[in-house]
Amino acid sequence: MNGHVLVLDDDAAFCEAVERALRHFEVSCFQNPTDALDAVKTRDFDVCASGIRLSGMPRTWLCEELVARRPDLPVVLITERGDLDTAVDAIRAGAYDFLTRPVDFERLEASLRRAIERTSLKTEVRLHHAMRPSCGLLDLLGASTPMQEVLELIARVAVSDVTVLVTGESGTGKELVARAIHHHGQRPDGPLVAVNCAAIPEALLESELFGHVRGAFTDAHRAQVGLFVQAEGGTLLLDEIGELPLSLQPKLLRALQEKVIRPVGAEREIPFNARLIAVTSRDLEAAVNAGRFREALLYRINVVQIDVPPLRARGGDVLLLAQALLKKHAKQLNKPVVRISASAAEKLLAYPWPGNVRELENCIERAVALTSSNQVGLDDLPRRVREHKRSHIWIARDDAADLPPMEEVERRYVLRVMEATNGRRVQAARILGFDRKTLYRKLRSYGIDGPES
Repeated sequence: MNGHVLVLDDDAAFCEAVERALRHFEVSCFQNPTDALDAVKTRDFDVCASGIRLSGMPRTWLCEELVARRPDLPVVLITERGDLDTAVDAIRAGAYDFLTRPVDFERLEASLRRAIERTSLKTEVRLHHAMRPSCGLLDLLGASTPMQEVLELIARVAVSDVTVLVTGESGTGKELVARAIHHHGQRPDGPLVAVNCAAIPEALLESELFGHVRGAFTDAHRAQVGLFVQAEGGTLLLDEIGELPLSLQPKLLRALQEKVIRPVGAEREIPFNARLIAVTSRDLEAAVNAGRFREALLYRINVVQIDVPPLRARGGDVLLLAQALLKKHAKQLNKPVVRISASAAEKLLAYPWPGNVRELENCIERAVALTSSNQVGLDDLPRRVREHKRSHIWIARDDAADLPPMEEVERRYVLRVMEATNGRRVQAARILGFDRKTLYRKLRSYGIDGPES
């Protein structure tokens, strides 16, 4: 069995259908919420799928009760079709994911598997690092498939000591990933020394990395220990390694290969013991082809690559992150802001976030500062977010002969929206302005069938 699922729904026929569909799981169905709440006290469930509708009660009351009694139990909430208010409330109440009726059982099974894997990952990291400082991995919010893959890869690579290359667009949280690897690795008590290769002039960068002896150059009145030695027993984080001058790359390559460095002006090499994590927003393979980055160095730093996905490809993670950022900035600004309105949430989901998480945080901090109520409303969002046109896409305009026909433009945009919503067709149809039948028909014409894209 893949896990123990608590199913709570007042429709007996639905419960039976779930039991048949989830044949690889142990399933316990309840139609009475009191019985379910009593069961979580004494029985070991891995995940809950709740679709019960309680008359006279808030829509997310049961989800809040389950999370309060079992914070480690992920809850997948099943809502009515098109009920965005409930979806937003569900995320705020602590739900792991939400699905809409009629339920696609393949999507339900996939969501339950991801929830169980996420819980197992948290438990593994918590047990393995119980005595270590909390940082990084568990702060990387994300229920989407791309982020689940990143979290799994972090957990797997952290316990080894290999060199890691973290890639992704600006603002996606690459440095947070690097810090998570350090704090959950074999060297959490050692120093984490970070340097931005683009922020230090080329003439000084060699001395910063490798150090220098007294008199090595003009104004070298005393010796300086380099960052490789400062990171002894810990991790050296080279941010924006794609900006490393070509003249320094052979020296870095030798340092990584031989585990020794030679300070500027020194006659002897010094051994070091530090893990290297490199971070870049550049395409290093393209830099290699252009002669700006050494291929041998790329192979040396890219033992394991973790590609952090852009926010537009993370679907409902936007709301998870927005709610966490709302709580953070409401506390910092001492304002009683606790929620995001449904209209504002819809705009947050529709906006493509070219600045990624960094832009989202700027947006939420601004909204919390401006709102005069206990919630962030549509008018509190920046104009670029609230006035974003969902049908707007960019196409190349260099050569009229290269411009695609409108049918191809529509196909590309539909597939891009499907990617950004993580295959959630109801959400994608809402963004596109289609009814679901129209979206299904278009996807079939693109050769995409089945419940998910």
